[in-house]
Amino acid sequence: MVIDVETACSRVSSICQIGIVGFRNGAVAFEYETLVDPQDHFSSFNTRIHGIAASHVLAQPCFADVHGILQARLNGRTTVAHSYFDKGALAAACRINDRAMLETTWLDSVRVAKRAWPELPSHRLNIVAKHLDIPLKHHDALSDARAAGMIVVKAIDHTGLQLSDWLAPQPRKRAAAPPTPAPDGILKGQRVAILGEPRNGRLAQQIAANGGRIMASVGATTTMLVVAADEPFGYVRYDAEFKKAETRRLAGDDIHIVSASALLSTLPDRRDV
Repeated sequence: MVIDVETACSRVSSICQIGIVGFRNGAVAFEYETLVDPQDHFSSFNTRIHGIAASHVLAQPCFADVHGILQARLNGRTTVAHSYFDKGALAAACRINDRAMLETTWLDSVRVAKRAWPELPSHRLNIVAKHLDIPLKHHDALSDARAAGMIVVKAIDHTGLQLSDWLAPQPRKRAAAPPTPAPDGILKGQRVAILGEPRNGRLAQQIAANGGRIMASVGATTTMLVVAADEPFGYVRYDAEFKKAETRRLAGDDIHIVSASALLSTLPDRRDV
């Protein structure tokens, strides 16, 4: 099974649409889609993304009403989702609606796509779907679920690996060392964690070239979290590293959370980086 959900606001539990697609022998065998009354408010930010507003979910079932359908379709099976956002959203919705957690084996199709097509500049659903010529109406839950399933189907055909191979844990690669900070620069003294890019990538090199020290994660001595996404950051706010930095900031610690573009705009042009 493959699932995708859309949410009404920044709370991941605010599911307003669910799409489920079942595959058999590489072809679609089952489809289910429903709008859901999230019993929460709709933010304009989310509505701009998926086009669903409060008026669309009037008289639609709430999550508790469709929980049994989810159990019947997902429990005891492998469930694919493009990133673990959907897994987290469903778990949050189960908690606030006092419903049992879904008992399924999760497979992240982002991880599948990265392994099958490492050359792609991004493994977002729309990018991978375009590369593989998969039809997609992005941010429609049913279309997104169908596309995520086809990514796995095509990855199996492309690599020869079976579903069991994709579910097997992969050996952890030793993380590459971060770049050495320059002895001086505008970021000298800053201890910087990066969210969304590797700690030895282009962004890290630019930070180090300006004196910043790259940290493995947000810790007690971290002074800056640089997010490789545009503000207001959207779903990035639910990342554990972001939450740690935000908790420290709200507690009054001297830690700044900035987007990569905002930070880079303040740095001198280091063409040798």
